[in-house]
Amino acid sequence: MARPPVVSAGVLAWRRRPGGPQFLLVHPGGPYWAKKDAAGWSIPKGLIDPGEDGWAAARREFREELGLEIDGDAEPLKPVTASGKTVQAWLVEADLDVSRIASNTFEIEWPPRSGRRQTFPEVDRAEWFDAATAATKIHKGQRPILAEAVERLTGGS
Repeated sequence: MARPPVVSAGVLAWRRRPGGPQFLLVHPGGPYWAKKDAAGWSIPKGLIDPGEDGWAAARREFREELGLEIDGDAEPLKPVTASGKTVQAWLVEADLDVSRIASNTFEIEWPPRSGRRQTFPEVDRAEWFDAATAATKIHKGQRPILAEAVERLTGGS
């Protein structure tokens, strides 16, 4: 019996700046990602619950990972599939202060095989990046999402 596809929904927020658009990315929390920077960032995203609308899931995940609401005109971007997971993303203009975020948490055994459980934030930081910097920071599987957004906003320039 085939397993249902894994589908996540997320938001690529952007804001206007004199040098061109900036994009909001989040860095995963926890010990596995602590020292990863290049290709270690992501759009805020998460799994779509059964029967849940994709845009509703994207907004929920944004709120859970950042503690902020995202509103505005949401433009769907082309879904991408990487590592067996499909990501549906929406492009939304929003100029948010992300200097203090309030992320949900997860618990794992850490260090491994220690018998101790520790709690970590799902997202440990969020930052705005220009397009070129965002392209080096974002996870490789999500680069087509960013590239499409840049193309739409700048016409490829």
